[in-house]
Amino acid sequence: MADEQIQYKGLKKYELPPLPYKIDGLEPYISKDIVDVHYNGHHKGYVNTANSLVDRLNGIIKGDITSYDIHGLIRNMTFNLSGDKLHTMYWNNMAPEGKGGSTPGGKLADMITEQYGSFDKFKKIFTEAANSNPGTGWAVLNYDKENGNLQIMTVENHFMNHLAEMPVILIVDEFEHAYYLQYKNKRGDYLTNWWNLVNWDDAEKRLEKHLQ
Repeated sequence: MADEQIQYKGLKKYELPPLPYKIDGLEPYISKDIVDVHYNGHHKGYVNTANSLVDRLNGIIKGDITSYDIHGLIRNMTFNLSGDKLHTMYWNNMAPEGKGGSTPGGKLADMITEQYGSFDKFKKIFTEAANSNPGTGWAVLNYDKENGNLQIMTVENHFMNHLAEMPVILIVDEFEHAYYLQYKNKRGDYLTNWWNLVNWDDAEKRLEKHLQ
């Protein structure tokens, strides 16, 4: 189709996805107050900021805005949009008490045992990686389709510093807003209790999408 036949519509806005459970669904391990501040404050804020940046980009595209710092604008978009996507995975990677925790099953369990020796060894290394992250960020389990590795990595802030084409299978938020109201500065206690909420069914589905 020729360019002149395509109607310009601009970049689309983003929407805050709903929580996959009630706001108190992660108690007692993550309190209702934390989820409220985290979801309705921080996560919603990333979506709102990303949408304000979409408006600016659309203004630049149309020529309505002629003075701008594209580097700063795109970096700000990267931070906020990545914050939205990471948080969406984080919420879905957890399930209410009784539905989450325990140990994985299926292909994910087989690969963890094959590559890490046992689930307990994997859990120990993942937890140590999360605890060792020096500032704000995330601990992530990626799947490397090139060689089949389940690769443990860390993310600084919201800037995904893992290699391209390595989808996220499991993720935990290490920003203080994820735990401070309940755990104060004891990140280790938060991580210990987070394991009781892991939605292994969600992690398995994420892996299966990329196994060919």
